[in-house]
Amino acid sequence: MALFKKRTVGKPGEWYYCLQHKKVEEGPECPAKDRFGPYGTPEEAARAMETARDRNAEWETDPRWHDTPDGTPDEGRRET
Repeated sequence: MALFKKRTVGKPGEWYYCLQHKKVEEGPECPAKDRFGPYGTPEEAARAMETARDRNAEWETDPRWHDTPDGTPDEGRRET
């Protein structure tokens, strides 16, 4: 099972936001499940949580992907 213990190597200049440590890190220092990225700059990585919040709000209010009034999924129907 050595394949799964292999550490992921990032490229120079790749920046990540670590959800576990709540900080910007260069290269993938933490497991993929605990990070957002890669980003091109440390500043972009620092805004990762804000970016995620904005994207979530945009997706949740997208009229093409609306749940029914009772909160159940709309069975994949989309408005065109």
